[in-house]
Amino acid sequence: MSKHSQSSRKAVSTLTLVKYKQEGRKIVALTAYDYSTAQMLDRSGVDVILVGDSLAMVALGHKTTHAVTVEEMLHHTKAVTRGVERAMVVADLPFMSYQVDIIQAITNAGRFIKEAQAHAIKLEGATKLTLEVVERLVATGIPVMAHLGFTPQSVHGLGGFRVQGRNAEEAMTLINDAQALERAGAFAVVLEMVPQAVSKIITQRLQIPTIGIGAGNDCDGQILVTDDLLGKYTDFQPRFVRRYANLAESCKQAVESYASDVMSKEFPNAAESFILPQEELDELNVKLAQQDDQSSGAELIWLTGSGC
Repeated sequence: MSKHSQSSRKAVSTLTLVKYKQEGRKIVALTAYDYSTAQMLDRSGVDVILVGDSLAMVALGHKTTHAVTVEEMLHHTKAVTRGVERAMVVADLPFMSYQVDIIQAITNAGRFIKEAQAHAIKLEGATKLTLEVVERLVATGIPVMAHLGFTPQSVHGLGGFRVQGRNAEEAMTLINDAQALERAGAFAVVLEMVPQAVSKIITQRLQIPTIGIGAGNDCDGQILVTDDLLGKYTDFQPRFVRRYANLAESCKQAVESYASDVMSKEFPNAAESFILPQEELDELNVKLAQQDDQSSGAELIWLTGSGC
């Protein structure tokens, strides 16, 4: 077990993450969409588990995050929270679940805290409405993680999967947006596909932690999609993803071996099967023989009767 996985089992909170930033201790974050994955990440010492709307693509096979619904996100968040003891569970508010008005945003965010037992929610952007939503949610006791840079829910408006903040004007917008989100009460900001120099400036200017994904190593923490990290999701591999395993190939080999063993009758073997005691088998054979005799007698009577 790694030193990190042996860390204190005290539950991670928003204050914990701020403390980590102050101490210079990097925050480790990953995604999960189910109980067993969440349990594995939690036991490995991961600090933040995000139930990301990336499940639309990774788990449900959609081309973008837009298709996933509030009900689907709630379903997966409930599964994740059941598997977690220490990590902070953050749930993504899906596309069009908070962009209409304040009432819609508070209602949907509240469901993730109340019904799914998430510890916080995440939303994208820093529009006037978004900033008001953040402020109102925090006032109601719902912690909010913000998300800037490339925001997947705005992929069409951004013109595709493009790095954000690549010139001085765009960089200033990101810096100002990050500071506005901090003032509104966000407890952390995810920076996605942002030049390292820009994410470094934002990290230095904020009191709250930054968590990078494709934003360089100057952020206060890092997050990846777990299925990318494990090499399980292989439709494409973003430049910023490092694969620490190749589960897609390993799983393929395992399934092929299973199929081969089934067809060759190598699986299951005696040790993998349940044995009926010999005396019980003998008694069963007697009962079957008696049943067969009775059936034969009944059949003979029926045939004789049918011939009259």
